[in-house]
Amino acid sequence: MNTLLDLSDRLYLDIADLAHSTPHWFQWLAEVWTEAGLLLFGALFLTGWWRSREGASRMMALALLAPLATAFGYVVSEGLKSLIDEDRPCRAVLGAPTSLVTCPPYGDWSFPSNHSAIAGAAAIALALSWRGIVWLTVPMALLMAFSRVFVGVHYPHDVTFGLLLGGLVAFLVMRAAVRPVDTLVETARSSRSSAVVWCAGRGPRTHPAPHAEQPQRVGHGGY
Repeated sequence: MNTLLDLSDRLYLDIADLAHSTPHWFQWLAEVWTEAGLLLFGALFLTGWWRSREGASRMMALALLAPLATAFGYVVSEGLKSLIDEDRPCRAVLGAPTSLVTCPPYGDWSFPSNHSAIAGAAAIALALSWRGIVWLTVPMALLMAFSRVFVGVHYPHDVTFGLLLGGLVAFLVMRAAVRPVDTLVETARSSRSSAVVWCAGRGPRTHPAPHAEQPQRVGHGGY
């Protein structure tokens, strides 16, 4: 265990040194991304809900569950953080350069990384609810996790565990809750309230089958 922590310390120092060797504009981008990336995940949740309004009820159920599963990932991460009092590397690692962002106060513990847990949960939840978007959400989550080490406020093991924890929690929540939420969506779509129907969507549009060609009637004069 100590060997892994020592390796994490060395990786942290290497990444911190790398961060200080990059141009100021790149450091600024990292500082922005470490927070703004969460907003982008939020925008994807809204887009996923909107595009699911004309999809099957299961599709809408998964879209609605995605932010909820992500919230569960955060709650579990925060619960562990309150139990494991690991100080931030920007204070604890000897010889570390100054972090690019303000080092969180003592008591705002480091393990696991909440940002990484949220990113990992959002990446998996969106991938389960929106086919093909995994190629966007997973790189986003990895960049979010790396940025937390890059700006100097987390160890590599903090963000690695946070990503895995968030992804696992989101997967379990999505799998466990999809059936009851699917039923709830079907009920909402048959509601008399237009507001409820608008939120849940009307589902796939059904097109009436073309009328069969009527046979021509033969007059009696033909006999």
